[in-house]
Amino acid sequence: MRLYAFLMGLALMAAPAAGQEIQRLDPALDQIVPQNARLEKIAGGFNKWTEGPVWTRNGTLLFAEIPANNIVQWVPGKGASVFMHPSGYTGTEPYGGPEPGSNGMTLDADARVSVAGHARRNVWRLESVDPKAQITVLADSYEGKKLNSPNDLVYKSDGSLYFTDPPYGLPTQGDDHPAKELKVNGVYRIVGARQHKPGAPPDPSKLQLIIADLKRPNGIAFSPDEKVLYIAESGEGVWLRYTVGPDGTVADGKLLLDAKSDASPGGPDGIRVDKQGNLYGSGPGGVWIISPEGKHLGTIKIAEKVANVAWGDQDAKTLYITASTSLYRIRLKATGVRW
Repeated sequence: MRLYAFLMGLALMAAPAAGQEIQRLDPALDQIVPQNARLEKIAGGFNKWTEGPVWTRNGTLLFAEIPANNIVQWVPGKGASVFMHPSGYTGTEPYGGPEPGSNGMTLDADARVSVAGHARRNVWRLESVDPKAQITVLADSYEGKKLNSPNDLVYKSDGSLYFTDPPYGLPTQGDDHPAKELKVNGVYRIVGARQHKPGAPPDPSKLQLIIADLKRPNGIAFSPDEKVLYIAESGEGVWLRYTVGPDGTVADGKLLLDAKSDASPGGPDGIRVDKQGNLYGSGPGGVWIISPEGKHLGTIKIAEKVANVAWGDQDAKTLYITASTSLYRIRLKATGVRW
């Protein structure tokens, strides 16, 4: 396997990223981002688009390098190397599109990594953090039709798994691609995904379509109390919020924040929350920090287009950021919500 983070990444760890800037729009940001906060570029040189970071209980970071069809592992003090290839498309013919790899990742309460298969057109789980571990497919179709290309995912504490399914992992990334079987670009819930038996086939009766009227649902996260489900709608350039019912379904979708007025590169994509309920998401110009009420508190400005974020390190106070060809991190005052 080829090494990535290039032993150059070791030198980058201690160096602040060029052109860093914290845009402070509200005094509340001072309780989240220290005045001396420093953005670090810890690895670089990846193939166009890094995505889907997750901090494992082994103390490593996994993230997707989608165009290269890789999952990459970054180890503190050692750098990054290919963890799994192929991570998405496994066919023998050329893929014919820009994103053949996997996408978002998350952990369940048993520390297993669940993956939005993207070009695999399914949602799958590694039974241990090992590239040779058993793979369990949790969902691959809805009402007999193939999923589009699962993009991002999040667990609820009851063990159900929620995921978004836009067409970005299809070769043309469009609704008119001949392989697209579903008319909707939906948000789904897999009931009891955590309890799904290792190696068992997907159970179609457990898959529920909970949102069916979005253009390009993308990033997904719960509020700390799980009463709100957030969706990054990349097709419209907005973040949305939904009320979560006792049965796990959602309703009353409302606009949280509109980013379309900012012409900087990037837009709503991956999102995470901290224990105070603030959102951290890719947006125009970097990582937007948004209050639970939908106020834009500030932006961690990054010179590359940001895809996604994850809370890492033992105390969950370091935000890891996948941005185009690079991996960044920044220490914050806030504590992230994870697993």
